[in-house]
Amino acid sequence: MQGQKDYQEKLFNSFQLSERVPSDNFYRRLKSELDLNFLYSSTKQYYGSEGQRSIDPVVFFKLILVGYLENLNSDRKIINHAGLRLDILFFIGYDIDEELPWHSTLSRTRSLYGEEIFKELFKKVLSLCVHKGMVGGKRQAIDNAYIKANASLDSLIEKEVLEDGNTFADELSSNDETKVKAQKKKEVERHHQWKEEEYKNQPGHNVKKDGELDEFGNTIRPKFLSNHTHYSKTDADARISVKPGKPRQMNYSAQTCVDTKAHVITNMMADYSDKRDSQSLAQAIEQTKENLKANNLQLEEVLADSGYSSGSALRYLKENNLIGYIPNFGQYKPIREGFIFNKEKDQYECIKEGGNKAILPYKRTGANSNGYIQKTYRSSETVCKSCPLKSQCIGKSNFKKLDESIDKPLYDEMHQRLKTLKAKRLKKQRSSTVEPVLGTLINFTGMRRVWTRGIKNANKFMIGAATAYNLKKWMKYKVKKVNAQVVELHNPSESIFLNLENSFVSFLKHLNFQTKNLPKKIILA
Repeated sequence: MQGQKDYQEKLFNSFQLSERVPSDNFYRRLKSELDLNFLYSSTKQYYGSEGQRSIDPVVFFKLILVGYLENLNSDRKIINHAGLRLDILFFIGYDIDEELPWHSTLSRTRSLYGEEIFKELFKKVLSLCVHKGMVGGKRQAIDNAYIKANASLDSLIEKEVLEDGNTFADELSSNDETKVKAQKKKEVERHHQWKEEEYKNQPGHNVKKDGELDEFGNTIRPKFLSNHTHYSKTDADARISVKPGKPRQMNYSAQTCVDTKAHVITNMMADYSDKRDSQSLAQAIEQTKENLKANNLQLEEVLADSGYSSGSALRYLKENNLIGYIPNFGQYKPIREGFIFNKEKDQYECIKEGGNKAILPYKRTGANSNGYIQKTYRSSETVCKSCPLKSQCIGKSNFKKLDESIDKPLYDEMHQRLKTLKAKRLKKQRSSTVEPVLGTLINFTGMRRVWTRGIKNANKFMIGAATAYNLKKWMKYKVKKVNAQVVELHNPSESIFLNLENSFVSFLKHLNFQTKNLPKKIILA
């Protein structure tokens, strides 16, 4: 006989969440093991003694963690999702008939709290991972990923460009240490050149401003977009950036440090996406050292890709007694073909067969067109002008010039270190450590896009994602039990005979001897 369910809501119902949520449920176990009561004293400074009651700080942070754990990308989705899940309601301490906070309350509370509250929660979870034996501390892998900002290219507006390019170059603030005045001036001249070309190409010289609509309703975008000439009116801290194979967009940079033992995140930092990774290295490492020091751990080795290679970065590692494994960037040349460097005399010497054996003494130190500080070595025109190898060596010029970075000794030291077997092993370890963590954060922890605005709020957002990642890893991590067999020895000399006899048995087994009659345990008298 076919059955049909007849549903009618009861006027009175006896229901308890604690009875409906299974004992092995993730959020039930998380509620019993994670103590967030310290947040009451930490957030007390943000509230007065009068007025309406705010959202419970513990409830707020639990809802934020739910957003990351459930891969939700908006505060509205967090509230809607929580109202449909019994286990999440039990986790945050709300009953099924209680009204949840408004989604705008989460946004306002996130803006109210300072970065130190989010960092404190991150450090709390990190300490739980340390006490469980998940963090070694000695070796850290660092990498970054572009995270889409809450702004689009359509929100870009043009900065006020002064007629005098030199004045504009002086007033522009740049986060890139490799940019010098000459480079800034080039950006300004290119900007003016685009303006003139756009003006000439328009019929009747009727030029429309950047951001206006054309006759087809499309937003006018310049052919050249730069962080020096444009900024977002929606989020002024977001920067234009792009990676190969991906579209150009407004991004933030997520600098992530991961411990190599169990892939626990030891530091997360939001930075401007137009900065080089090497510029962010010192700040990221300092924060990581502080987090590890709070747990009595010391950092010794840093693993990174070539994007973190620069003279200032290598100098920082050297001064702080840190061993880096960072491939040198593409412009580095370990040797100069046909020349050797005389360290005592600080000069290059030609060793080409058939040549005039020119000497290239040190001439000056200065910045090149890209802003890199270099030492210049140049030969005499009288020597190279009559050299039979002139066309092959210097072409039409009458002298040979070699430019080397002022930090070449640091690059050379790194080059020699990367030749070791340990460096090749650590290179694989770095890629298998930090890159999967970033992939998990972006694809499964809601960090694909920052839905806040401003770099401070972006930093809170990324720290929250790292906290949720570590928390989930801490909940799932199981301590491996090692079964050690203890042998009681009557005197110290017995250990020598025990090792010898065990080695002899292993040797016989290795030679495929008949070992059936051999005793499994050797008992010493």
